[in-house]
Amino acid sequence: MTMNYIANAREGIWTNNIVFSQMLALCPLLAVTGTATNGLGMGIATIAVLVVSGLSISLLRNVVTPEVRIPSFVLIIATIVTMVDMMMNAWMHELYKVLGLFIPLIVTNCAILGRAEAFASKNSAGAAMFDGLMTGLGFTLALVLLGAMREIIGSGTLFANAALLLGDTFSFMEMTLIPDYRGFLLFVLPPGGFIALGFLIAGKRLLDEYVSKRAEKSKDNALGTSGVKSVAS
Repeated sequence: MTMNYIANAREGIWTNNIVFSQMLALCPLLAVTGTATNGLGMGIATIAVLVVSGLSISLLRNVVTPEVRIPSFVLIIATIVTMVDMMMNAWMHELYKVLGLFIPLIVTNCAILGRAEAFASKNSAGAAMFDGLMTGLGFTLALVLLGAMREIIGSGTLFANAALLLGDTFSFMEMTLIPDYRGFLLFVLPPGGFIALGFLIAGKRLLDEYVSKRAEKSKDNALGTSGVKSVAS
């Protein structure tokens, strides 16, 4: 089965984004995105689970019988999530304490099981890993955008405590965008997450509509130009 990698990347990151298009994984999305740093950390963990689970399920697709495929997929995903949970506890402990219960709850993310069933179980290992990576990047994009929007409006900073939560390597990301800003508490709290998510979804749909109209206009202009040339000839 031949795979169009460009189309797959576009679908995973933008067109069929887990959050903006499918409206899945809203529980961790709204719970951990008080800052962009938290969103990035959760996104990295989810990418790891998607890539490794896609690889594992693709390699086992001819071994697991159809009757037990769903329980098997859940078991594989749960095992990988447990490994990611333990590694984050060992190497990214501060971030682990912030994300808390939502790392094990990656198991319940419908998008991960959905990609396993719809794609990884039917494609090669390389294609499954790429699909998991693109799907994870799309989810991470949503997490970081929402976290950044809430953090900037809520406290005037961006990627606060990145060095503490992700390691000294990420210290360059810490920024204070609005000095002496007293903050807007609503956006730090859960209701602010719903408000910010609504604006982001509306913005994506407006952008998609704008791009679609531009493409149609360009197509009409091209057809009109070709028609004029045909008449002239």
